[in-house]
Amino acid sequence: MKTGLYQGTTLKQEMKINPRLYQAMDLLYMPLLDLQAHLKQELLNNPFLEMADDGEDDEMRDVEPEKKEDDEEIDWEEILLNGFEAGGRREEYEQREYYEPVSVAERDLGDHLHDQLTLLRLSPRELLLGEEIIGNVTDEGYLACPLEQLLASLNDFLEAQGNDWGETAEERRPYSMGEADSMLRTIQGFDPAGIGARDLRECILLQLRDYGAQEIMMVNGGIEPSSAELEELLAHSLAYRIVRDYFDQLINHRWSEISKDLAITPKDVQDAADEIAKLDPKPGLKYGNHDDNYITPDLVVEKVGEDYLVFLNDANLPRLKLSKTYREIAKDKKKFAGENKEFISNKLNSANWMIQAIEQRRQTMLKVMNFIVDRQREFFEKGVQFLKPLTLREVAEVIDMHESTVSRVTNEKFVQTPRGVLPLKFFFSSGLSTTSGEEVSARGIKAQIQKLVSEENPSKPLTDQAIVNILKKEGIQIARRTVAKYRDQLGILSARMRKRV
Repeated sequence: MKTGLYQGTTLKQEMKINPRLYQAMDLLYMPLLDLQAHLKQELLNNPFLEMADDGEDDEMRDVEPEKKEDDEEIDWEEILLNGFEAGGRREEYEQREYYEPVSVAERDLGDHLHDQLTLLRLSPRELLLGEEIIGNVTDEGYLACPLEQLLASLNDFLEAQGNDWGETAEERRPYSMGEADSMLRTIQGFDPAGIGARDLRECILLQLRDYGAQEIMMVNGGIEPSSAELEELLAHSLAYRIVRDYFDQLINHRWSEISKDLAITPKDVQDAADEIAKLDPKPGLKYGNHDDNYITPDLVVEKVGEDYLVFLNDANLPRLKLSKTYREIAKDKKKFAGENKEFISNKLNSANWMIQAIEQRRQTMLKVMNFIVDRQREFFEKGVQFLKPLTLREVAEVIDMHESTVSRVTNEKFVQTPRGVLPLKFFFSSGLSTTSGEEVSARGIKAQIQKLVSEENPSKPLTDQAIVNILKKEGIQIARRTVAKYRDQLGILSARMRKRV
């Protein structure tokens, strides 16, 4: 075979997506709040776009106020090519300026614990050890690493600092495990109760100790109990003894096994377990940073008479229109040439396309939601158990659009309905067959399982097979393993774990 370079011609077909099509798909994907920010930015970048005032006639909006005879002539060429500032109307543009919100730092669990640490009379050496322990407490309130590892890291730091740390040799000596244990117990006495625990068992024990101390203080008129008083109270506390000595049996609901060892009734064990269940397994979260995620529905469904009507919740969305002033300037093609002409043409075309794309987005969302309302009318009338199976493909075929377009329309969008604010994805689920040949939504099956469990006899909870039999009588064909899967997804324990004595 001879090697070399050759030239040749070939014909081939390939599909390329216009950049504007990408932008149109992004607009469909955007939730309402993101779209608001995007349009505000477009208003700043494109002089051919301006906000349309609601309730004002189009012709009246375009009428410019009469200029006085002594007004200076505005240089529109300079306006278009240098910053888009319209002389005499600067205030209008300044009012529309968009400012990016700035997040403000909030206090977290570490700050809360550090404040309590600094209130104690500690030496610099003790303070360093306390800060090291607090720095290794997770947001949930647990110590993130073994105390031995934490101590080794801190001693390596002291060794690296040498004589730069501390004034005396005593302050520079390595920390002992006894010092670390003592400081950890001090921090475990901080608020909230249960902080600094190394596992769930220790977290619950710390909370029980704290509540026991509070109980004694209430009896003693606010005087803190001695260690002997507290230990005596905890020795007679059934809940404390169960967590301390029978934690594995507790988490597995083995009431009979615990009751035999303690010579009490299973009902006593269960009552103690109910009290333990009221404790906080993640005490640090109450001081964590929680961003408020408010949901603004993109659509609204309201019942008017016997009909359900769909509205777009876009009252706060900037209404765009082409600026009459800049359109008049763009008509004078003799005034611009070269790059200036290309710039103006691109901006005008972009403004026209943006207005059309926003309207197309509105119409597509209305089409999708109207079909969903028609298909799921029984859900709106009777509840989630009557939700019908629905797929993106079914919607796409009816409204004559691609499945990916429907997916973008429904992604991260919410609708306000008479049955609450719901994500659009809520209405899409797979289906199960019934004996009558119809299909029922998997989400509706989950709602039925939830209802059956909530109404069961606690002393004789329904097994997965019992739920299968009940649903079968209602004409729903479902396997036991499917019931178990749905039960796990709903966070419902097995029948043995739900049983009450």
